[in-house]
Amino acid sequence: MSGQETAKRGAQENDAHEELLRVEGIRKTFPGVVALDSVDFDLRRGEVHVLLGENGAGKSTLIKMLSGAYRPDSGRILAAGREVRINGAQDAERLGIATIYQEFNLVPDLTVAENIFLGRQPRRLGLVDRKKMEADAGALLERVGLAVSPRAKVRELGIARLQMVEIAKALSLDARVLIMDEPTAVLTSEEVDKLFGIVRTLRADGVGVVFITHHLEEIAALGDRVTVLRDGRSVDQVPASTREDELVRLMVGRSIEQQYPRERPDVGPPLLRVEGLTRDGVFHDVGFEVRAGEVVGLAGLVGAGRTEVVRAVFGADPYDAGTVEVRGERLPEHDVNAAMGAGIGLVPEDRKGQGLVLDASVGENLGLVTLRSATRAGFVDLKAQQRDAARIAEQLGVRMAGLGQHVRTLSGGNQQKVVIGKWLLADVEVLILDEPTRGIDVGAKVEIYQLINELTASGHAVLMISSDLPEVLGMSDRVLVMAQGRIAGELPAEEATQDAVMALAVSNAAAQDDASNAIPNEEEAEGSRGH
Repeated sequence: MSGQETAKRGAQENDAHEELLRVEGIRKTFPGVVALDSVDFDLRRGEVHVLLGENGAGKSTLIKMLSGAYRPDSGRILAAGREVRINGAQDAERLGIATIYQEFNLVPDLTVAENIFLGRQPRRLGLVDRKKMEADAGALLERVGLAVSPRAKVRELGIARLQMVEIAKALSLDARVLIMDEPTAVLTSEEVDKLFGIVRTLRADGVGVVFITHHLEEIAALGDRVTVLRDGRSVDQVPASTREDELVRLMVGRSIEQQYPRERPDVGPPLLRVEGLTRDGVFHDVGFEVRAGEVVGLAGLVGAGRTEVVRAVFGADPYDAGTVEVRGERLPEHDVNAAMGAGIGLVPEDRKGQGLVLDASVGENLGLVTLRSATRAGFVDLKAQQRDAARIAEQLGVRMAGLGQHVRTLSGGNQQKVVIGKWLLADVEVLILDEPTRGIDVGAKVEIYQLINELTASGHAVLMISSDLPEVLGMSDRVLVMAQGRIAGELPAEEATQDAVMALAVSNAAAQDDASNAIPNEEEAEGSRGH
């Protein structure tokens, strides 16, 4: 090897170990809570460094410091070996740090292109160069594999597509450090593979990626190193090849023997019955029932119509035909109050946008559903509300400074417990869970699964939507599979496998494609007759 080649190889090896970012001894406190305590973390050029920990471990606080949303009480942050102060998003951007948050930071009434280049629109002769902006946005959307128009309004997109727009927005910054907070939480397996391809390309280009995930199987597939946080401290740094059971032990401080601890009580009479539910262009002739003591899983690909169906069952959205019954009593259409009065509760997939009042306290959120029943002669029995809220918060293990803490300041897992807790206070008979563990760590997941067991053991019924197929298989007594807005099939627990579910999930689409290919249109038919 020539001296020139040796020098080039040595430079490449040095680049591969170049430190882009380091935090040392970071501490951050909020009233009554120590969020971070002496945390150390570093990121190298061209690596994926996974940040792992339970909800409330301090991950979100740490990345908000790196993005300029929070400032540390003590400790220091170094970028490329130089101590820096990150006092806001512009400081982070100047340092080449881009963050994709778990909760999207997009403006619904602006277009996709306007969101991607918000505050950085290309200009020509003093005016926004819309043609260039949309062309550049189109190139970024193509890079992330998202087939939407740059002119589409963001409010028209589903959650999975919003995630890809956020990724395109981060790529537009040409960042050296990319922080991704639960980017795969709402993506299908195909979209996850596409995302991983993008991340690997960025890594090869020398970008350092901080990757936060609760899906342990993703760590070995994508990561290089893992830093584990627990109770606001960095407890260990291990290779990404570390066994999953060891990662769980580091995260929660104990071993978890059973990931899906489903207990199957005796099944009682039907509590919820849906027949012929139809909404033109969205879902068609949907029918099923859920019995007391039963967990029915609703599986399918993104866009299959699962969320739309349960929102119609809950009365949040209208439908064109069909019936919804609870204990044999038909519910009026599009009437949330009637559904709640009959004993139906819904934990929506968008907990911040639809499940919580973010500027209210934990106690106020827990009491939302029971507020009417706790009111006498125009006065709310606040003492009883607080007592009940405290009981549920303790039962669910909500980590908080107190019931008066604003719910927006809780971690994602603790916010989800509050959303579920308000329905427990209402003692609903049928609880619909739409993506109940999205963005939640393995320890909190098991706590929610145990809660599902308690509900069904006491005679309640659970209808659960989840894009996490192992979760559906592990916790359901029966699995309904939706495809193209229809129920494609039903599988009992003993027959429900990933292959069987996926075969049904794609069956309708394939059948419809075959039908459209088999039936010629009128012009083709005329042409064939003419020949």
